[in-house]
Order: sequence, then structure tokens, then C-alpha cells
Amino acid sequence: MKYFMKSPKYKNTAAFVFKLWMREVSEEKISEKEDVILSQWTAQTEKDLDKIHMKESKERVLSALELYFIQPVKTAPIYQFKQYVFTAAAAAIILLMSIGGILTYNAFMKPDTYTADSGNRKVYLADGSMVTLLKGAELTVDKSFPASTRIVELKGDAIFSVAKSKTHPFIVRADGFSTKVLGTVFKISQSGKDKSVLLYEGKVAVSYAGTAVSYLKPNQKWTNFGIAHTAAVISVTAEKKSGTQKSELLSLSFSDVSFKEVAEVIQDNYKIKIMYPKEMSDRKITADFTGGTVDENMEALAFILGLEVHKEDHIYTLKK
Repeated sequence: MKYFMKSPKYKNTAAFVFKLWMREVSEEKISEKEDVILSQWTAQTEKDLDKIHMKESKERVLSALELYFIQPVKTAPIYQFKQYVFTAAAAAIILLMSIGGILTYNAFMKPDTYTADSGNRKVYLADGSMVTLLKGAELTVDKSFPASTRIVELKGDAIFSVAKSKTHPFIVRADGFSTKVLGTVFKISQSGKDKSVLLYEGKVAVSYAGTAVSYLKPNQKWTNFGIAHTAAVISVTAEKKSGTQKSELLSLSFSDVSFKEVAEVIQDNYKIKIMYPKEMSDRKITADFTGGTVDENMEALAFILGLEVHKEDHIYTLKK
């Protein structure tokens, strides 16, 4: 409290509050300008207050002033005036502490938010890590960063160059999935339901609801293909002569996903066509197609569905 009263930074704020208090005691009418300022404060600033902090602050102030309210009040005007003064003073102090609470919250508790509105933006974190936010992305970092576990929140796409630490994991929480590292360079992409993590160097672990944790090595990509409870790891390499990227599916798993969506992913990644009974479209399946050939994976898929599989060229037909 004394800090906010004495600090030059908040001198005008304190003066304004006590000016309002004096008007309240003297029953003078608050000016139109003062009323506008109070309205703006309520609309723009009070919304950011920590409600629990506000409640505790008010309780402490009222507790300290309690002795003034429990004394018997005589009918003499002087004592009535004293009670009125103490009540108004309590209100003024609470208001001042509220403003102080806002300033304290914004300065020491409110997370830092970085946005890339018009183009890419580089953000340098306190641990030495660097984040390149791609256009439209938003990064949120708590004031406690870096703690024993370094945690940030990400909306949109960004490239992370994480300072190495064997004892302090770095976790990026994105929309529905998280990426955990100890020190590496990787890119997170989020476009609607499509989520992906591309690793450039180091190692990362990607956690996604309904799937097992995926561990990536350099030049590997984790993706969900835009489907819930789906996870795949793809090897991404560049052709030396042409410079084009070559992709190879290393692992693929589904957990309670409709067969129609499973078939679409398999067809797109294995470059095959799957024919199957229409009534199978909405059937939910759980399967892991890691390590097998296309033929082996299609045999496993047919077994799960209780069907037989017949192959002709690149066409696989599933039937009863």
C-alpha cells in the first residue's frame, strides 16, 4: 500500500482516488469528467482483476477497520460524521488497493503475450530460447518462466529453437496436443483440425489425446492428418538432385476412428484404392499399422473388420 502511495508512477492515481473520497465526504457532486474516467476504468481495467485477490484484499481492509464499526454510535452529529468518514475512507482505500491490485497483477502476474499480426516475429525467452512466430500466431509465457519445467502456450504456427537443458524440460502446449523437449529446433503447425510437428534437430516427444506418445528424430514429422485420435510419424528427406521432398510413412495408429476416415488416410499415404461395403463406413476401429508392408497392413485391417481382402494391382477389395 505504501509503495503505491509513494511511488511517483502512481502519484496521480492516488491523488485522483482521494479527491473522489473528499467529494464523497463533503457530498459534492462528482464531475462529468471524473464519472467518465471511473466508467472507463470499470470497463477496461477492472475486467483484468484477479477476483480471488480482490476478495482477499477487501477482507483484509475491512478486518483492519472493524474496530471503527463496532463502537456504539451516539446521536451527536460529530460521531455520525466520524462513522461516515471512516466508511468513506474504507471505500477509498479499497478502491486504491483495487487499482494497486491491477497494476501489481499486470506487472508481476499477468502472462506475457506475443503476437505476429502483420508478419513473422522473433521472440527471445528468458532461458535463451528463441521462437519465430509465423504470421497470425500467438505465444503466451507465464511470468514464472523459466521454472523447473519451461511451459509456453501457442496458437498458430511457430518455429522453436530451444536452449538445451537436461533437467528443465521445455513444453509447448498447443491446440489439443503438446510437444516436450530438452533442447532442439522444431516447427509446430496448426491449421484447423490439422496439427503437425516437424523436427529439424534434437529429439521431441509429442502427446495427443487418445494416442500413444510419439518420439521424433531429426527430419521426422508428426501429424494427425486432421483427424481426432490419429497419429502418424513421417520421414521427410530432400532429394539431392531435384530438391523435392520425399515422404515415407513410418508409423500410423488410430484409436476409435471411423473406418471411412482410416481408409482415406491409408489410401492417400500408400497410394492405393480400397473398396469396402458401405455399411462399414461408420464402424469405429482401433489399429496400429507400424512396421508392416502395405499388404500386411491391409490383411490386418480386414481381420479387424471380419472381412476378406483381395488385391488386384493397387486396388484392395474388402468383402464378406
